[in-house]
Amino acid sequence: MFGHRTRQMIRMAKLPLDGIRIIDSSYVFAGPYAAGLLADLGAEVIKIEGPKRPDIVRGSAFSGMLPDDCGGEDPWNRASAYNLLNRGKKSLVVDLKQEEGREILADLIKVSDVFIENFTPRVLRGWGLDYPNLQKIKPDLILVSNTGYGQAGPYAAYPAQATTQEATHGLAAVTGYRGGEPSKAGQSYVDFLAGWACVMSVLLGLRFRRRFGRGLWADVSMYQLGCYNLSEFVLDHITNGAENERIGNRHRQFAPQGCYRCAGDDSWCVLSVRDDEEWRALCGVIGRPELAVDKRFATEPARHANHNEIDEIISLWSAGVPKMDAMEQLQAAGVPAAAVLDGRDLHLDPHLKSRRFLEMQKFPEDRNIGARRPIIGRPWKFSRMPLHVRGPGPMFGQHNREVLQDILGYGEARCEKLESTGVLADKPQSPVSAAEMSLDERVELGRLAYWDRDYKKRLDIE
Repeated sequence: MFGHRTRQMIRMAKLPLDGIRIIDSSYVFAGPYAAGLLADLGAEVIKIEGPKRPDIVRGSAFSGMLPDDCGGEDPWNRASAYNLLNRGKKSLVVDLKQEEGREILADLIKVSDVFIENFTPRVLRGWGLDYPNLQKIKPDLILVSNTGYGQAGPYAAYPAQATTQEATHGLAAVTGYRGGEPSKAGQSYVDFLAGWACVMSVLLGLRFRRRFGRGLWADVSMYQLGCYNLSEFVLDHITNGAENERIGNRHRQFAPQGCYRCAGDDSWCVLSVRDDEEWRALCGVIGRPELAVDKRFATEPARHANHNEIDEIISLWSAGVPKMDAMEQLQAAGVPAAAVLDGRDLHLDPHLKSRRFLEMQKFPEDRNIGARRPIIGRPWKFSRMPLHVRGPGPMFGQHNREVLQDILGYGEARCEKLESTGVLADKPQSPVSAAEMSLDERVELGRLAYWDRDYKKRLDIE
């Protein structure tokens, strides 16, 4: 996706976080995603897992798909979600429940700049590695703690995941259809909000240290992040006591707004009309210009009152138009609209391709993933900073010896003892599940909508 000269420039470019070492002991999405982005920015990121506690994105329901639907001998190294979130990192597998393991972590903290963790608050305190004690080990350390509810407060000890978070921070209360039950969002979006908040916290912490010579502790609460993104509903209650209800795909001010079926299987397009001018434009696109002056629809209050009828009219038009054509026609007329894209659409989307959002990543031959696969890049671009994904996720315990010997200066005998006593490991010592059903079986059970047998050809990775 990059020309030879561009790739050469990227390899030679000095990145903003060159020389920064980050310990990432976080699991699942938010912390690992943040640390992966920081690795793209040049940081040396060392991912810490336990021999009996591998990151759950290496297996189970959180792992995503396995390449070619095959786990192989080491499915924990092949899971798609793991390789995306942990790209460009080194792997240290150490048992922190053992005193020798915690000594390794303390030694590593002494020579690192940032520590990202998402344990519940009691864990680091129980190990004597909470922030007051970490300051004694490394006074200028940047500690970023990402938890569901923060380090203090009545909910602080609660474990959290997206489903429970969306309930507590209010997203479920405003998601769903009028008169229906609260609903979960399709994706665990608060995890990614937390990931970006952790990136910001690290960069702010490094800036603070540069100015004042001291470290700091960033306490990231996913609960508060979620509430912040419902600010309009919170403010509505603060200012006038109003409580909004669920309204599906409609809008409280704009009309019409909705998601309309288009030509093709499970094909949809959304649109939103903000004013009378856009309503006139919409009427022109669907071939019904007379509706622009129809008293039933000519004003915003009238359109709200007759929204069901408008939906039927738009649906008659959209049913005969492919979703991308519908989007392009509406956008050309000045009406906000978008085709509903799925995973395949996103990989093939010409706009994302033009912005090089997907980067072809080479994988080691022994990973049995294939010579190259596309990896999701970053949500931003910089004019003078050519960034790229700096490698796939590391194999389990791949860099144990490198970290202990090259970074910490441990001798051969000490490393061998740590390996023989189970403090270090290069294979999970607890089961890591792989997919137990074929893709066809998952489609039959309704767990997948479909799978594209020609995906390699479409992605140009054959």
